[in-house]
Amino acid sequence: MGQASERLINDHAALDKVLKQLQTALAGSDVEIVHTKLDLFWARLAVHIRAEHLHLFPAVLSSFEDGQVSNASTPTFEAAQTVVAQLRDDHDFFMHELARAVEIVRQLTTSQPAALAEGLADVRNTLLQVEQRLARHNEVEENQIYRWVTMLLNSVEQEKLIDRITMELRKHPQRFTEATWSHE
Repeated sequence: MGQASERLINDHAALDKVLKQLQTALAGSDVEIVHTKLDLFWARLAVHIRAEHLHLFPAVLSSFEDGQVSNASTPTFEAAQTVVAQLRDDHDFFMHELARAVEIVRQLTTSQPAALAEGLADVRNTLLQVEQRLARHNEVEENQIYRWVTMLLNSVEQEKLIDRITMELRKHPQRFTEATWSHE
């Protein structure tokens, strides 16, 4: 597997670590920590998605336009388009559901204690749905499109892709310090 794919797989692991921290915070029912971890997870996932949308997906799909012909080990253009469309649909789901969870948590910071348990239960349920779909989603990425990078792109294209993906993953909202972004 190429460096770009390995970089994205490593980012999956980092995202999973933040998700586990978020689940621990939810178990402790500390709304402030839940808000902090949820915000970080949402932002990190958004940046990961942005890297895929801006760089990975176009690189894979454009390889077909550049005359790459599929063989027994590579997908057809139609199969690649189908997988990318599925992944984009998953990305939309993740961002929508996490935005909804963030809004619930923001409301909980100013709500009465009686609403806390119900609100946190809603967030837990949302995160469970996200986690389950994310596991299937990551499996598709890691076993299909990430593997296609080395099949479809030449070494120069792969080097350019890793540079662009790495640059994109380093970009973060100003509300996060570099230490928080890279070491959580």
